[in-house]
Amino acid sequence: MAAEMPLRRAAFLDRVKERGKYDNRSEADRAARVVLALLGAHLVGEARAQLAARLPEDFALILLNPLQSAEPLSPERFVRATAAWIEGATEQTATWDVSAVLATVADAADEDLLDQILLQLPDGYDLLFGRPRPT
Repeated sequence: MAAEMPLRRAAFLDRVKERGKYDNRSEADRAARVVLALLGAHLVGEARAQLAARLPEDFALILLNPLQSAEPLSPERFVRATAAWIEGATEQTATWDVSAVLATVADAADEDLLDQILLQLPDGYDLLFGRPRPT
């Protein structure tokens, strides 16, 4: 299995910016940093390491050195936590932020890796990644 090249930082941020309809890359960067820090607290082992290998280096480091989470957050609580970390965010804007970042992350992962990631997360994250799974 050939290792995939990590996305370049500019390409990653451009995808987040486009999906999130942000005015500039710095807004996309802020959303990506918060969402990846929260996501990293939920992932362990090989899945986290493989995902980090596919992200631009600074975002990989955030994923690998996450914010601490006492327990896995439901998708709703993940969105609320994101809103709490982004100045001026509401739950509605945070849902947008989370979806823009996680859909871009899903693009960087292949289906097998995404399945491994979703197995580590509470039900409902498939929708945040923009990859609904049959129930």
